[in-house]
Amino acid sequence: MLWQEENSPKQAIVHNHIMDMAFDINCRCLPVDHAYALSQAIAQALPWFEQEPEAGLHLIHGAESGNGWNRPEEQDDLLYLSRRTKLILRLPEHRITDAQTLKGMTLDIAGYSLKVGAAKSKPLTSMPVLFARHIIANPSLDEDSFLNHAVTQLQQIGIECRKALCGLTHQFLMPDGPLLTRSLMIADLKHQDSISLQQQGLGEGRKMGCGLFVPHKDIKAVNPEAE
Repeated sequence: MLWQEENSPKQAIVHNHIMDMAFDINCRCLPVDHAYALSQAIAQALPWFEQEPEAGLHLIHGAESGNGWNRPEEQDDLLYLSRRTKLILRLPEHRITDAQTLKGMTLDIAGYSLKVGAAKSKPLTSMPVLFARHIIANPSLDEDSFLNHAVTQLQQIGIECRKALCGLTHQFLMPDGPLLTRSLMIADLKHQDSISLQQQGLGEGRKMGCGLFVPHKDIKAVNPEAE
């Protein structure tokens, strides 16, 4: 865990030109490990997607828990989806219209059918706490080393990081072998850094759901100084 005191705020204006585009879907279930299959299906449906540097894909997660049901985590397990589940792309404004061609398509995700419906787009929201479910991690790094590396990467893209928490690990199967990821929470972000981090992401793999941050509830309660 990284936890530093606040410094004097820097002044900057960040143009929010990136949006999340959420599509309704009709899909009964998907494999928990669908990162590669979904990314390939999107790339086939939207030929420009792989070449668009600011485009990203959120993996489909469904509910974490409810009515005694816990989200499965094994790669071979199936993730059963509700009608509220969305397919979400992170896109620059100039690609919003292009992405509308997904509507009405039926995608093959590792043998499972996913029909794409209507979409709504919304700008990114500036929040002091951001969370990424999947940051690509070197298997040789322990948690502290991973966190130090992440902080260095954040500094390289101009993000001031004072509070960070490393979370769960996941493993995805790719054609060239397993891919290890860790979740990461960044707290106490300034307005401009919150938007910038969501726009830029962290590390590689944004076309497969890695490196993308979303707003998260505040975690002031875990501040060690508050005890």
